[in-house]
Amino acid sequence: MTDVVPILPFLGEAAASLPGVRDNDLITILLILVLGMALGVGLICLLLVVHFLRSGRLAQRRMANKEEWWFSERKFQASIFTTPTRWLAVRCGNPLVVQAALGLNRPTPCSWEEGLSVAHDQKLFISPPISGWILVMGSALPEPSEDVDHCFRFLQTLSRKLGHVQFFSVNRVVHHHAWVQAEHGQIQRAYAWAGKTLWNQGPATLAEVQLGLKCYGYTETMERTSFLQQDPAALNAERVSLLAARWSVDPNTIDGRRLRACQGIAGDISRSRAT
Repeated sequence: MTDVVPILPFLGEAAASLPGVRDNDLITILLILVLGMALGVGLICLLLVVHFLRSGRLAQRRMANKEEWWFSERKFQASIFTTPTRWLAVRCGNPLVVQAALGLNRPTPCSWEEGLSVAHDQKLFISPPISGWILVMGSALPEPSEDVDHCFRFLQTLSRKLGHVQFFSVNRVVHHHAWVQAEHGQIQRAYAWAGKTLWNQGPATLAEVQLGLKCYGYTETMERTSFLQQDPAALNAERVSLLAARWSVDPNTIDGRRLRACQGIAGDISRSRAT
């Protein structure tokens, strides 16, 4: 009201100069004007309050969405996890069946975090079922670059026991890589490269073609056609996880909430099976 008072004399003079305006009419006009201004100021204040409340709600909603995204998209690449270098994907819903087929010694139920920690010490971690698949991770799995024949025999024997088995291997330092599909003891598709092609069996799958993976024959050399072209070995190594996602499950994209909600099995694998 302090802002309105100085203009009252002016309004009174203006109204008094009009012909036929009485004192009562003047007071009525002034009251209407004052009431209108008060209502206008109140409306502006209300709109400001609504604006700030809406802004606060939007900020909270964005924060909630951001947190939900973080949990749903959390990957094993967090500081306490490392991306597996070798893993199996078995089409199975019972970890105990996979445990028996692997001949795991001293099997121990454990969390994801515990299982992935011991997987680097010549042990294996068998995950709980994930969308119809069970993952097996650990350094005890065969390394194609060390003995590709043993890798072949290991996967062939395992697939006879379990049915459909997939194998993935990647060394992101030297770009060695491998992927295999086996069904009931038969190798459907296999490719392994470690400085040269070690294993190339079966026709390339549609997923390999769509991802632009380069697979070479046993006598072919992997060379760049131009200086600007990316190293084909590095390109293949980068896309092993993408191929795993097309074939079965990419372990890097598993919902982080599973780390707390489910348990897997960790244990030793006998030396005769691992080598």
